[in-house]
Amino acid sequence: MQSIQASEAKTRFLSLLDEVERGETIIITRHGKQIARIQPEREFDAERAKQAFEQIRELRKRIGSMTVEEILAARDEGRR
Repeated sequence: MQSIQASEAKTRFLSLLDEVERGETIIITRHGKQIARIQPEREFDAERAKQAFEQIRELRKRIGSMTVEEILAARDEGRR
């Protein structure tokens, strides 16, 4: 993972995108503080899926098991 100042990122944006396309994740900083992350799309999707599964596991711990009917009812309630 590479870290780069915002001012430098501005001047190297296209080359940074090339690096991201090759699989590199880049952290943009301003005054030493992380403000943004540029990462390949596939990593982002994998991370979102991982977080979703973890949230489901935590929910199951809190509420226990649910029937299919209860799941569908909760889904339908969320659509209203």
